[in-house]
Amino acid sequence: MFLDASRVQYRKPQLVEVICQLRFPAILSIGAKDPVEFQERIRREYPRYSRNIEKLPPKLMGQPGNMKLQEQPDVVNHQFLSADGRWKVNMTNTFIALATPAYTTWEEFAARLDAVLANFVEVYEPAFFERIGLRYINAFSRRALDLDGYNFADLIQPAYLGLMGEEDVQERSFLHASQEAELNLAGGCRLKLKCGPGMVKRGKQEDKEIKFILDNDLYMAGKVEIPYCAAALTTVHTHADRAFRGAITQTLHNAMEPEEI
Repeated sequence: MFLDASRVQYRKPQLVEVICQLRFPAILSIGAKDPVEFQERIRREYPRYSRNIEKLPPKLMGQPGNMKLQEQPDVVNHQFLSADGRWKVNMTNTFIALATPAYTTWEEFAARLDAVLANFVEVYEPAFFERIGLRYINAFSRRALDLDGYNFADLIQPAYLGLMGEEDVQERSFLHASQEAELNLAGGCRLKLKCGPGMVKRGKQEDKEIKFILDNDLYMAGKVEIPYCAAALTTVHTHADRAFRGAITQTLHNAMEPEEI
Protein backbone atom coordinates (compact mmCIF):
# COMPACT_ATOMS: atom_id res chain seq x y z
CA MET A 1 0.00 0.00 0.00
CA PHE A 2 3.02 2.25 -0.33
CA LEU A 3 4.88 3.08 -3.53
CA ASP A 4 8.21 4.77 -4.13
CA ALA A 5 7.95 6.66 -7.41
CA SER A 6 9.24 9.80 -9.08
CA ARG A 7 7.56 12.90 -7.74
CA VAL A 8 5.04 14.52 -10.06
CA GLN A 9 2.71 17.50 -10.22
CA TYR A 10 -0.79 16.77 -11.52
CA ARG A 11 -2.51 19.03 -14.04
CA LYS A 12 -5.85 17.76 -12.72
CA PRO A 13 -5.31 17.37 -8.98
CA GLN A 14 -8.18 16.06 -6.86
CA LEU A 15 -7.23 17.71 -3.58
CA VAL A 16 -9.90 19.18 -1.34
CA GLU A 17 -7.44 20.58 1.20
CA VAL A 18 -3.91 20.23 2.56
CA ILE A 19 -3.34 21.06 6.23
CA CYS A 20 -0.17 21.18 8.28
CA GLN A 21 -0.63 21.57 12.02
CA LEU A 22 2.07 21.85 14.68
CA ARG A 23 1.11 21.48 18.34
CA PHE A 24 3.13 22.86 21.25
CA PRO A 25 2.83 23.22 25.05
CA ALA A 26 0.24 25.89 25.86
CA ILE A 27 1.40 29.51 25.50
CA LEU A 28 -1.11 31.51 27.52
CA SER A 29 -0.19 34.88 26.03
CA ILE A 30 -1.61 33.82 22.65
CA GLY A 31 -5.13 33.64 24.06
CA ALA A 32 -4.73 36.47 26.55
CA LYS A 33 -3.98 39.28 24.11
CA ASP A 34 -4.24 40.09 20.41
CA PRO A 35 -1.33 38.78 18.29
CA VAL A 36 -0.31 42.25 17.10
CA GLU A 37 3.39 41.60 16.49
CA PHE A 38 2.77 38.27 14.76
CA GLN A 39 0.12 39.80 12.50
CA GLU A 40 2.47 42.63 11.49
CA ARG A 41 5.05 40.08 10.40
CA ILE A 42 2.70 38.09 8.15
CA ARG A 43 0.13 40.74 7.25
CA ARG A 44 1.45 41.29 3.71
CA GLU A 45 0.76 37.65 2.78
CA TYR A 46 -2.27 37.16 5.08
CA PRO A 47 -4.04 40.53 5.37
CA ARG A 48 -7.51 39.32 6.41
CA TYR A 49 -7.85 38.67 10.13
CA SER A 50 -10.66 37.21 12.22
CA ARG A 51 -10.96 35.99 15.78
CA ASN A 52 -13.19 33.09 16.78
CA ILE A 53 -14.10 31.87 20.25
CA GLU A 54 -14.45 28.10 20.56
CA LYS A 55 -16.34 26.74 23.53
CA LEU A 56 -15.04 23.41 24.80
CA PRO A 57 -17.37 20.87 26.44
CA PRO A 58 -17.02 20.31 30.21
CA LYS A 59 -14.33 17.81 31.18
CA LEU A 60 -14.75 15.03 33.74
CA MET A 61 -12.21 15.64 36.52
CA GLY A 62 -11.38 14.18 39.91
CA GLN A 63 -10.70 10.81 41.47
CA PRO A 64 -12.78 7.62 40.97
CA GLY A 65 -15.91 7.91 43.07
CA ASN A 66 -15.65 11.71 43.19
CA MET A 67 -15.75 12.75 39.55
CA LYS A 68 -17.20 16.13 38.57
CA LEU A 69 -17.75 17.98 35.33
CA GLN A 70 -15.45 20.97 35.17
CA GLU A 71 -15.88 23.86 32.77
CA GLN A 72 -12.97 24.44 30.42
CA PRO A 73 -11.76 27.88 29.35
CA ASP A 74 -12.77 29.10 25.89
CA VAL A 75 -10.21 28.73 23.13
CA VAL A 76 -9.36 31.82 21.07
CA ASN A 77 -8.64 30.89 17.46
CA HIS A 78 -6.85 33.59 15.48
CA GLN A 79 -7.28 33.25 11.71
CA PHE A 80 -5.20 34.99 9.05
CA LEU A 81 -6.32 34.68 5.42
CA SER A 82 -4.57 35.55 2.17
CA ALA A 83 -6.28 38.23 0.07
CA ASP A 84 -7.80 35.60 -2.23
CA GLY A 85 -8.91 33.44 0.72
CA ARG A 86 -7.06 30.37 -0.56
CA TRP A 87 -4.34 30.24 2.12
CA LYS A 88 -5.19 30.22 5.82
CA VAL A 89 -3.14 30.39 9.01
CA ASN A 90 -4.84 29.39 12.27
CA MET A 91 -3.28 29.92 15.68
CA THR A 92 -4.48 29.04 19.18
CA ASN A 93 -2.54 28.77 22.43
CA THR A 94 -1.69 25.12 21.60
CA PHE A 95 -1.23 24.94 17.82
CA ILE A 96 -0.40 26.77 14.62
CA ALA A 97 -1.60 25.52 11.22
CA LEU A 98 -1.40 26.33 7.53
CA ALA A 99 -4.13 25.11 5.17
CA THR A 100 -5.01 25.53 1.51
CA PRO A 101 -7.23 24.04 -1.22
CA ALA A 102 -4.78 25.48 -3.77
CA TYR A 103 -1.86 23.11 -3.19
CA THR A 104 0.49 22.69 -6.15
CA THR A 105 3.84 21.36 -4.92
CA TRP A 106 5.41 20.54 -1.58
CA GLU A 107 8.12 23.12 -2.29
CA GLU A 108 5.61 25.97 -2.53
CA PHE A 109 3.68 24.81 0.52
CA ALA A 110 6.87 24.26 2.56
CA ALA A 111 8.17 27.74 1.66
CA ARG A 112 4.97 29.37 2.90
CA LEU A 113 4.97 27.21 6.03
CA ASP A 114 8.62 28.01 6.74
CA ALA A 115 7.92 31.75 6.61
CA VAL A 116 4.96 31.45 8.99
CA LEU A 117 6.84 29.20 11.42
CA ALA A 118 9.94 31.40 11.44
CA ASN A 119 7.88 34.39 12.52
CA PHE A 120 5.88 32.34 15.01
CA VAL A 121 9.03 30.97 16.67
CA GLU A 122 10.62 34.43 16.88
CA VAL A 123 7.55 36.02 18.46
CA TYR A 124 6.35 33.27 20.82
CA GLU A 125 9.44 31.08 21.39
CA PRO A 126 7.70 27.69 21.84
CA ALA A 127 9.71 25.27 23.97
CA PHE A 128 9.27 22.47 21.39
CA PHE A 129 6.59 20.86 19.25
CA GLU A 130 4.51 17.96 20.60
CA ARG A 131 2.89 16.87 17.32
CA ILE A 132 3.72 17.65 13.70
CA GLY A 133 0.98 16.63 11.29
CA LEU A 134 0.49 16.84 7.53
CA ARG A 135 -2.93 15.95 6.16
CA TYR A 136 -3.92 15.47 2.52
CA ILE A 137 -7.64 15.18 1.73
CA ASN A 138 -8.38 14.00 -1.82
CA ALA A 139 -11.80 13.47 -3.41
CA PHE A 140 -11.46 11.73 -6.77
CA SER A 141 -14.14 12.84 -9.23
CA ARG A 142 -14.75 10.52 -12.15
CA ARG A 143 -16.70 13.28 -13.87
CA ALA A 144 -13.83 15.78 -13.67
CA LEU A 145 -11.33 13.23 -14.93
CA ASP A 146 -13.46 11.90 -17.82
CA LEU A 147 -13.70 8.50 -16.14
CA ASP A 148 -17.50 8.16 -15.99
CA GLY A 149 -17.45 4.60 -17.29
CA TYR A 150 -15.04 3.35 -14.62
CA ASN A 151 -15.71 1.74 -11.26
CA PHE A 152 -13.73 2.78 -8.20
CA ALA A 153 -12.15 -0.69 -8.38
CA ASP A 154 -10.46 0.45 -11.60
CA LEU A 155 -9.04 3.55 -9.93
CA ILE A 156 -8.26 2.66 -6.32
CA GLN A 157 -6.01 -0.14 -5.10
CA PRO A 158 -7.81 -3.14 -3.48
CA ALA A 159 -6.47 -2.50 0.05
CA TYR A 160 -8.35 0.82 0.15
CA LEU A 161 -11.62 -0.54 -1.23
CA GLY A 162 -12.46 -3.10 1.46
CA LEU A 163 -15.61 -5.03 0.55
CA MET A 164 -16.09 -2.84 -2.54
CA GLY A 165 -13.18 -4.72 -4.05
CA GLU A 166 -15.06 -8.02 -4.07
CA GLU A 167 -15.87 -9.17 -7.60
CA ASP A 168 -19.31 -10.60 -6.78
CA VAL A 169 -20.76 -7.32 -5.43
CA GLN A 170 -21.58 -4.35 -7.65
CA GLU A 171 -20.44 -0.90 -6.60
CA ARG A 172 -23.95 0.57 -6.76
CA SER A 173 -25.15 -1.99 -4.19
CA PHE A 174 -23.26 -0.24 -1.40
CA LEU A 175 -25.14 2.28 0.70
CA HIS A 176 -22.05 2.99 2.77
CA ALA A 177 -18.49 1.66 2.62
CA SER A 178 -15.61 3.27 4.46
CA GLN A 179 -12.64 2.19 6.50
CA GLU A 180 -10.25 3.68 9.01
CA ALA A 181 -6.79 2.52 10.01
CA GLU A 182 -3.79 3.77 11.97
CA LEU A 183 -0.31 2.50 11.24
CA ASN A 184 3.19 2.91 12.64
CA LEU A 185 5.64 3.88 9.90
CA ALA A 186 9.41 4.20 9.76
CA GLY A 187 11.16 7.17 11.37
CA GLY A 188 8.66 7.56 14.21
CA CYS A 189 5.86 8.56 11.83
CA ARG A 190 2.24 7.39 11.94
CA LEU A 191 -0.52 7.30 9.36
CA LYS A 192 -4.16 7.84 10.24
CA LEU A 193 -6.17 6.81 7.20
CA LYS A 194 -9.83 7.30 6.31
CA CYS A 195 -11.17 6.34 2.90
CA GLY A 196 -14.33 5.43 1.04
CA PRO A 197 -16.98 6.85 -1.30
CA GLY A 198 -18.86 9.97 -0.27
CA MET A 199 -19.99 13.48 -1.18
CA VAL A 200 -17.95 16.62 -0.60
CA LYS A 201 -19.38 19.76 0.94
CA ARG A 202 -17.74 23.09 0.14
CA GLY A 203 -19.14 25.81 2.34
CA LYS A 204 -22.92 25.38 2.29
CA GLN A 205 -22.97 23.62 -1.10
CA GLU A 206 -22.87 19.85 -1.32
CA ASP A 207 -21.77 18.22 -4.56
CA LYS A 208 -24.12 15.34 -5.34
CA GLU A 209 -21.50 13.36 -7.24
CA ILE A 210 -20.19 10.35 -5.32
CA LYS A 211 -16.42 10.66 -5.13
CA PHE A 212 -13.81 8.41 -3.57
CA ILE A 213 -12.39 10.25 -0.57
CA LEU A 214 -8.84 9.52 0.54
CA ASP A 215 -7.91 11.26 3.79
CA ASN A 216 -4.27 10.67 4.77
CA ASP A 217 -3.13 12.23 8.05
CA LEU A 218 0.61 11.70 8.59
CA TYR A 219 2.11 12.82 11.89
CA MET A 220 4.95 12.56 14.37
CA ALA A 221 4.13 12.76 18.07
CA GLY A 222 6.52 13.37 20.95
CA LYS A 223 9.02 16.06 21.77
CA VAL A 224 10.44 17.59 18.59
CA GLU A 225 13.00 20.33 19.22
CA ILE A 226 12.63 23.43 17.07
CA PRO A 227 15.86 22.85 15.04
CA TYR A 228 14.58 19.38 14.01
CA CYS A 229 11.17 20.57 12.86
CA ALA A 230 12.18 20.77 9.18
CA ALA A 231 13.52 17.20 9.22
CA ALA A 232 10.29 15.95 10.82
CA LEU A 233 8.22 17.69 8.15
CA THR A 234 10.36 16.11 5.42
CA THR A 235 9.74 12.69 6.96
CA VAL A 236 5.95 13.07 7.10
CA HIS A 237 5.84 14.46 3.57
CA THR A 238 7.89 11.56 2.20
CA HIS A 239 5.49 9.08 3.81
CA ALA A 240 2.48 11.07 2.56
CA ASP A 241 3.78 10.89 -1.01
CA ARG A 242 4.34 7.12 -0.80
CA ALA A 243 0.93 6.51 0.78
CA PHE A 244 -0.87 8.50 -1.92
CA ARG A 245 0.88 6.81 -4.83
CA GLY A 246 0.28 3.40 -3.29
CA ALA A 247 -3.47 4.06 -3.04
CA ILE A 248 -4.19 4.80 -6.70
CA THR A 249 -3.99 2.72 -9.87
CA GLN A 250 -2.05 3.65 -12.97
CA THR A 251 -5.37 4.49 -14.66
CA LEU A 252 -6.20 7.15 -12.08
CA HIS A 253 -2.61 8.40 -12.01
CA ASN A 254 -2.65 8.93 -15.79
CA ALA A 255 -6.11 10.56 -15.75
CA MET A 256 -4.81 13.29 -13.41
CA GLU A 257 -2.18 14.11 -16.07
CA PRO A 258 1.10 13.88 -14.14
CA GLU A 259 4.13 16.03 -14.97
CA GLU A 260 7.52 15.27 -13.45
CA ILE A 261 8.84 17.87 -11.03
